[in-house]
Amino acid sequence: MAKRILKRWISGRNIGIIIVLSILVAYSVLQISDLQKIIYPYPHRTVVEKYAEQYGVDPLFVLAVIREESKFLPRSESHKGAKGLMQLMPSTAQSIAESIGDKAYSEEYLLDPEKNIQYGTWYLASLQKLFLNNRPLVIAAYNGGRGRVQEWIKSGQIDPENIRLEDIPFNETRGYVDRVLKSYQKYIKLYRT
Repeated sequence: MAKRILKRWISGRNIGIIIVLSILVAYSVLQISDLQKIIYPYPHRTVVEKYAEQYGVDPLFVLAVIREESKFLPRSESHKGAKGLMQLMPSTAQSIAESIGDKAYSEEYLLDPEKNIQYGTWYLASLQKLFLNNRPLVIAAYNGGRGRVQEWIKSGQIDPENIRLEDIPFNETRGYVDRVLKSYQKYIKLYRT
């Protein structure tokens, strides 16, 4: 008797209800943070943490930059010629290689995740020193150039003591700073234990 009732209930129109209930059960079993980790992944963790520690940069900040620069696609290239995970310009990368004593530098390094992360993290560390760990300024300089950010400060367009996103003169840089800061906060929430 119970088998007949179950067969009748499962047949036809009730199958949709079963599917919906199965999805709801699966969703409730998965933690929301697990789903968010799909959107905010932590690839290249060992490499990121290695160079973040070496250069004194929060690894979660490095991840936020990578996410917004390349969406973790190591062979990314911008229309301006920036390459790799951290979207470094070849001239910037060559300067970084010289600064860290990497005599074997090649532009192909920019497509190698480890080298790209090393150079990009070193660059973030240098910007942190220059802008006294002011994260919005570091991010703006990473995107728009350190010289440009220094000009904005010198001309009074940006007050480094009270930086507001709306004070950043370039729309692209303003949006970039906002996206990186939001990603950084998500990474902190998901991975900082």
